[in-house]
Parts: sequence; structure tokens; C-alpha cells
Amino acid sequence: MAHLIRCITTDGTVSATAIDATDIVNRAAEIHQTSAVTSAALGRLLCAASLMGSALKGRDDSLTLRINGGGPAGTVLAVSDAMGNVRGYVQQPVVELPLNAKGKLDVAGAVGKDGFVTVIKDLGLKEPYIGRTPIVSGEIAEDITAYFAASEQTPTVCGLGVLVNPDLSIKAAGGFLVQLLPFAGEDVIEKVEQSMEGLESVTAMLTRGMTPEDICRRVLQAFELDVLDTAAPVYRCNCSRARVEAALLSTGKAELQEMAQDAHTEVHCQFCDKVYRFSPQEILELCAKATKE
Repeated sequence: MAHLIRCITTDGTVSATAIDATDIVNRAAEIHQTSAVTSAALGRLLCAASLMGSALKGRDDSLTLRINGGGPAGTVLAVSDAMGNVRGYVQQPVVELPLNAKGKLDVAGAVGKDGFVTVIKDLGLKEPYIGRTPIVSGEIAEDITAYFAASEQTPTVCGLGVLVNPDLSIKAAGGFLVQLLPFAGEDVIEKVEQSMEGLESVTAMLTRGMTPEDICRRVLQAFELDVLDTAAPVYRCNCSRARVEAALLSTGKAELQEMAQDAHTEVHCQFCDKVYRFSPQEILELCAKATKE
């Protein structure tokens, strides 16, 4: 089961959030039948979205994280709720690329570097908050760090990792976010930098059996930490037949009349691949409803 923890230093200057999302990323890879490099790209984004989403205040708030750098994977998207439950997809689930110069999966090559990271926060207000920053590396963790610096003016260190087995199952996946709080001074920044020295990769820490709490305490080893809260997020899609019907209604009467000519209409959920089937009669009933509205 996935596990997420949020901590704060006892002096209130730095926060740390970490997640073991191996089960979540495994589920995403199963649903979308991703290749190794797209599992890594989608998995990293799911981890980042869960970490960021867990900071939302309202129970019905949500956060959408989207990255598209013009690479062969196309758009990669993840959505989180305030408990860190996530869903996501990658536009092109199967991409095959040589390993990068470090002998690792070439996530930057799959994602591309010519584009933007977009963060959309739906906080129940009239308009959602939208932040958009240029991709700096395509490796995703660095891009999240750059987003926080440019769009939210929050000094942040982000670490993300996905380790894919030869059979394409996920051996380890997770990440952490360390953020300076408003009253952190230069001495705190130095302590954070010292804490990070010699830090292993996220997947190395997870495969050694470290928990998210262990990771928080390692990345901020120069500080005393208090645990704020914990959660057990899952891969969760909120699609339903009612939602699909509402989406079909939004296409308009003319589009629905055209659909009714087909033997049946199928709508695939891009997040969980569930298929919703509608007969011509059901489409005509929606058409009549659209006419009344």
C-alpha cells in the first residue's frame, strides 16, 4: 500500500513530504500498458501530483499537473485530490528509447524539453488557479522545483524516482518535496544544503527499505522533525456513467444526433480505460434531454 507523510521541522522553518507510491505506479502501468520509459515519466508525475495535492486544504480541492515538452510521449498528466489519491495518463503509452548518458531510462527524451509544466488548482472558487512555467530539463523533479521557484516563489527541492523491472512491473516509485517556509533564513538554507549532501536516489532509498518518514528524516538530517499527518493514497479514477453522460450532453444536440446513427457509441475513460457503451436509443434520450436544456 502506498504511504505518504508530511513533516515540519520543530523550529517551523522547513516542511518535508515524502511518498512511497510503488503500488500506485504499478497500477497505472497495468492500466495503461506503458513501456519502461513512459512508466517512469508517468510514475514521476503521479508522485509529484500526490505530494503537491496532499497540501490542498479543502476536501473537494484538486490539483492537475501536466507536462508536454514535444517529446514522443506527448502529454503526461496527473490529477490528485487533497488526500494524495491520484490518476493520470500518458498520451503515447509505448515509447522505446536508448538509455541516456547515465545509463538510465531517458525520461527527458520521452517528455521533451520544448514546452511547459502546467499546474491547475481547483479550490472551489469561481476560477481555478493556473501556473505555467517552461520545462527546464524534462526529468520532471527539476521542472517541479523550477515551477515552485518561479510560480509560487517557494524555494523547493524535489526528488522523484521510478525503478522498472525487466518484466515492466514497478520495483520502486516515490518522491519527496522539501520546502522553505516564509521565516527561513540563510542559516536554514545552509543546513538544508548540508543535509542533502551525498543523498542517494529516491529509488535507492526505497529499495533499501526506507519508509517515507525515513526519507524525510534523511533529507533533513540536520533538523528535528515533527510528523504533521500521514495518508495511504491510491490510484483512484472518479469516472462514472453519469459523468460520461454529462460530457456527451456538453457536445450538443447536433453531435448527439450524428452519434445516434452509429450501431453503438463507446466512450473510453483516459484515466482508467473503462469503456462506457451507449445504444442509439440511449443517445437519442440524451439528445432529447439536450433539447429541453
